[in-house]
Amino acid sequence: MEQHIERSYEEAKKLYAQHGIDVDQALAQLEKIKISMHCWQGDDVRGFLFREQQLSGGISVTGNYPGAARTPEELRSDLEKAFSLIPGKHKVNLHAIYADTDEKVDLDQLEPKHFQKWVDWAKQQGLGLDFNPTCFSHEKSKDGFTLSHPDPEIRGFWINHCKASRKIGAHFGEQLGQTCVTNVWIPDGYKDVPADRLAPRQRLKAALDEVFAEELNPQHNLDAVESKLFGLGSEAYVVGSHEFYMGYGIQNNKLICLDAGHFHPTEVISNKLSALSLFTNGILLHVSRPMRWDSDHVVVMDDELLDIGRELVRGDLLGKTHIGLDFFDASINRVAAWVIGTRNTIKALLRAMLEPVDALKKAELAGDYTTRLALTEEFKSYPFGAVWDYYCAKQGVPVREQWLVEVKAYEQEVLLKRNS
Repeated sequence: MEQHIERSYEEAKKLYAQHGIDVDQALAQLEKIKISMHCWQGDDVRGFLFREQQLSGGISVTGNYPGAARTPEELRSDLEKAFSLIPGKHKVNLHAIYADTDEKVDLDQLEPKHFQKWVDWAKQQGLGLDFNPTCFSHEKSKDGFTLSHPDPEIRGFWINHCKASRKIGAHFGEQLGQTCVTNVWIPDGYKDVPADRLAPRQRLKAALDEVFAEELNPQHNLDAVESKLFGLGSEAYVVGSHEFYMGYGIQNNKLICLDAGHFHPTEVISNKLSALSLFTNGILLHVSRPMRWDSDHVVVMDDELLDIGRELVRGDLLGKTHIGLDFFDASINRVAAWVIGTRNTIKALLRAMLEPVDALKKAELAGDYTTRLALTEEFKSYPFGAVWDYYCAKQGVPVREQWLVEVKAYEQEVLLKRNS
């Protein structure tokens, strides 16, 4: 480690220690946190089962930056490069369409064997795996409905797919010794105002009951349900609303997924965490950046990301919260997008750990809002960057923007050759 990095770290430690903040302890805690990095940033949500299928379900990826992964091997190579530039050991979040198999198989027939190459790779890399049924971009979802579909046969197809996905998730957890979170999201809804809002939700509730009927070992698999405010093609009505899934998740002991882009533009998920934590055993986060509602931009260290980090740390919620990323940008280098978004998410957690939480709470309880505001503002200029640099160096990953040199070299040596 370069001397100036270590020297700056020691000086920073002294400043934080004046407020009772143990920086070494914060880094030890940070090292245990796993971010679930989404595979679909690497290939623009194409997957490998139905490469020619048009994206649907309100999903759209813009840009044509060269080098998108075309095979599972290329995607795993890109993920390895990204993880080599990110401190800590983390997880990969897979969608069902990323099955690595030569067998022609539909979604309702998927089995753990179709993902065994992913499991073997994850073992080798020391990574965990999370999972998602893919209820979009399929012939049986083209009319915008899946688990709430009025046709029992089509609805049954999606129920079977979600059942299969849970078993795959449980296989991941058992094989890797890291609990897999299997998250259910569906695009179901109407473009215009429906005559009947209740019936689709009744069908969805019954379908979910069937999906989750089989008890699985919670050490291997945890189920999550994810809401959405609206989507392209479901602007007037979404069956799986926040209220629906919040009620269902609490009633049925499922993780409730909060996606940063799935609410009104003036809503933030950071403000929901403390309330939800009182009634659930766990929360799943999809950290995204909704520049214009659910536009899925690469995560930057903006106010909302910092507030998410603060809420998780100040509420002692890290132990019950599963943190995943969800964005897709094809206008920039896809590996760089992973690195930027994941490093920023970890940075936000570290910044929250380096704030004088006890002093802030004490001042607030005493009605001393002057001290609360003063400390909050002064800590914005404390030497967090010196601690981050030390953490990266200690973890053996590039410090500051040095990682970009490696990504640019990988682009020249690997990514650009895919388009030649």
